[in-house]
Formats: sequence, structure tokens, C-alpha cells
Amino acid sequence: MVKVCVTGIGLISALGGSLEDSWQNLLAGKSGIRLHQPFPEITPLPLGLIVQQSSELPMLTQMVVASALQDAELVSPLADCAVVIGSSRSYQASWEMLARQMYEDTAKPVSSFGNWLDTLPHMNAIAAARQIGASGIVLAPMAACATGIWSIAQAALLIQTGQCQQALAGAVEAPITRLTLAGFQQMGALAKTGAYPFDLHREGLVLGEGGAVFVLESAELAKQRQAKVYGEILGFGLTNDAYHTNSPEPQGKNAIAAINQCLERSCLSPADIDYIHAHGTATQLNDRIESMVIQRLFPQGVAVSSTKGSSGHTLGASGALGVAFSLMALKHQILPPNVGLQQPEFDLDVVTAARLSKVRQVLCLSFGFGGQNAAIALAR
Repeated sequence: MVKVCVTGIGLISALGGSLEDSWQNLLAGKSGIRLHQPFPEITPLPLGLIVQQSSELPMLTQMVVASALQDAELVSPLADCAVVIGSSRSYQASWEMLARQMYEDTAKPVSSFGNWLDTLPHMNAIAAARQIGASGIVLAPMAACATGIWSIAQAALLIQTGQCQQALAGAVEAPITRLTLAGFQQMGALAKTGAYPFDLHREGLVLGEGGAVFVLESAELAKQRQAKVYGEILGFGLTNDAYHTNSPEPQGKNAIAAINQCLERSCLSPADIDYIHAHGTATQLNDRIESMVIQRLFPQGVAVSSTKGSSGHTLGASGALGVAFSLMALKHQILPPNVGLQQPEFDLDVVTAARLSKVRQVLCLSFGFGGQNAAIALAR
């Protein structure tokens, strides 16, 4: 089997404008979540904004793609590089703006509203391909909050099956839109003061902006280029609950199946995992079922943390951010803290402060609406 390595990371989040800044602030136990009122008709809410106002998807994507290339010491054009960049919201903010313009100014001809084709869901991945001069495979996965891991898994598969030797993969999200906020509010899923994953008094999720993009290469190409390597992608598992729009399957059986599939493909047993980057949304249902799944599968004492108390929940990009922080944990042999946890509800070894630890294999989990389950295993 072709080994797949990560040789570059680009990241932006409410925690910082770069991978290093976000990582340092995360280790210090800081949070990028603040009270904001991005739209006058919506009451102030805790949000993980990168700047004071909501960011635009193209700008975030351009920044993380450029950072990933620079980090991997690659220069465009990269004609043979595959591009797999997903988003669960894509250009929703642009569509909402377009709809408002159309209904507010009915006298204006529709042709004056810019090129709506540029806002089709896959166009963000196309724009990234143009940015790096890639003329090979372009994919734009959309799998709710599992999008990030799904994208990395798809890119790894392209390399493993010999369809390319290099891929740019990840997910970017700019979800602070009126409709997204109103939808989550209507569900009663939004927190009122902050994000507290796995806490007894957790209130719900906090939306955050951000993205993470990775340069993936076959080990052979990475060696040839003498590239620095963050880690290796061992395997992944992808399943669906086929159960409900927004509730996880109560027994977690398909989440368990995704993890087992991932471990089997990675030639690992549950005891081989040193750290789990949990999905940890700080909602009642997710944290309870995810805790149950971890307790059922893994030996007691496996270190667990969710970084959403720091970055907010970046929806489709959250798994990509989780993979980036997991790779940093492998590189520095430090486990990132579960910021926001005061009073644990579950019998898990949750990392409450940055912890020096021997880390060889890590597991990153994502569980999305519609019952999308994703797990990916990484190694030093």
C-alpha cells in the first residue's frame, strides 16, 4: 500500500491567522469565541469570528491554500496536484445576499447581480485549483460536519490508488450567515455564553469560521523532495446512520462501525490509540453519544479533547482543523486542551490543560448532520 504523508498545513481560525498562532493560543487555553452581533436583526451571540465581521469564503480559501503551499515549500503551477476541498455551507452567504438584493430591488435586472455561476457549491475547489495551476482531478465534498475528514480521506485514496502523487485537501467554512444562525437558533442548538464540550453545564454549539488545507504526498515523492513530514495518514472510516436529519443514532452503532473500519484499515487496535481528537460539539446529544462510543471501544485512560471550546464549531471545516491540531500534537508530543470544561459529565480522560505525552497514533472523529460519521487515524 502507498504511504500517504502530510507535508504542508495551512490553517486559519478564530484562534489565530496561522497554524502556529492558533496552536500556541490553543495550548495556552485561550478561546477565540466572543460575543458578536454580525447582523442588526439577530441578538448578540457567542461566535468564533476571525475579524469583527463575518469573513468571505474565497478570501479564507485563498489564504489557507497559499499557507499550505508555502509550508510544504511548493511553488505553483502544480499541474498534476489533485484538489479536494470541501465546505458544508459553501457560498451560502453570497446566495443570501443575492436573494435580498433581488427582493429588495425588483426594478434591477437580474443580470446586474454578478456571476452567480461563481457561487455554485463546487466553485470554491475550482478556484483553489486555479490558484495553484492544477489541471487534474478536482473534488468538492459536502458531508455536513464530516466534510473535512471526508475530503482528506478522498485525497488519500487518490494517492493510494495511484491516480496522483500529490493532493491539496481540506475544508473551509464561512458559516456566519443570517440563515445559518436562524436555523441553529430555531433548533435550540446555539449556546448563550460559550462552548463547553463534555461539560455538565454545556449549552450547545458556538459557530466559528475557519479552514485547514493540507498538502498530501506519497511517501516516495516526499522523500524525493526531502520534504518535512508532519505525519502519515494510516486509514479512515466513513459510514452513515440512515436514521435522522439531526439526531445521532442512539446506540452509536454506525459511529462505532466507522471507527472500527478506520482501525482495521490502519492495522491498529483500540489500545494503540494514544489520543482522540473528539468531535465534541458541546450539544447535549452529541457529547453524550460520542462519550458512550469512546467508552465502549477504547481502554479507560485514553486521552480525549475537543478544540471547539477554543475555535468554535467550524461545521464542515471542523474535522480539518481537528486533523491539523492532531498532527501538531504528533509533531510536538503535546496534547491540546479541551478549553471550556469546568465540570466533566462523563468518565473520560479529558485533557484540561496542555499535556506533554508520548503520542504515536491519534484518531480524529467527526459526526455530521444526516448521520455522517468519519474517523481518520494519523501516525508520527
